[in-house]
Amino acid sequence: MAIEKARQFFAAYGMENRIREFEVSSATVELAAKAVGVEGKRIAKTLSFWVHEQPILIVTAGDAKIDNAKYKAKFGAKAKMLAHDEVETVIGHNVGGVCPFGIHEGIDVYLDISLKRFETVFPACGSDNSAIELDMEELERYSGSKEWIDVCKGWQE
Repeated sequence: MAIEKARQFFAAYGMENRIREFEVSSATVELAAKAVGVEGKRIAKTLSFWVHEQPILIVTAGDAKIDNAKYKAKFGAKAKMLAHDEVETVIGHNVGGVCPFGIHEGIDVYLDISLKRFETVFPACGSDNSAIELDMEELERYSGSKEWIDVCKGWQE
């Protein structure tokens, strides 16, 4: 199971006990927010894209949406998400549990600035009923992100 990959990943840092598993689904921002008990914007959703035939992950705030013009300016390509049936094979986690922890090698991870307005956020941990609370420094460190980027819209308050 993919949650075990995320658990093993965090065990290397002594943090596996911080992973929360729920009796209910947390597969969408709305469900995750309800399961965790926070506003949906504090759910760190991880989106998977193809860029020049290479997979990437972009972690955004729950209320953010990809801005196609910003995305194209950053990556030099149109935003093309992985197909539902490609995600587990290419990334290592199923849709609903995609996160930047315990993923396959060679996948670049980016963090969108929409997350920076929060002290902590809640990304999934490989399953559709899990999450971990991380501050921005922890998210940056454990996600192995290449950089902070600005490719979203709809979140500015």
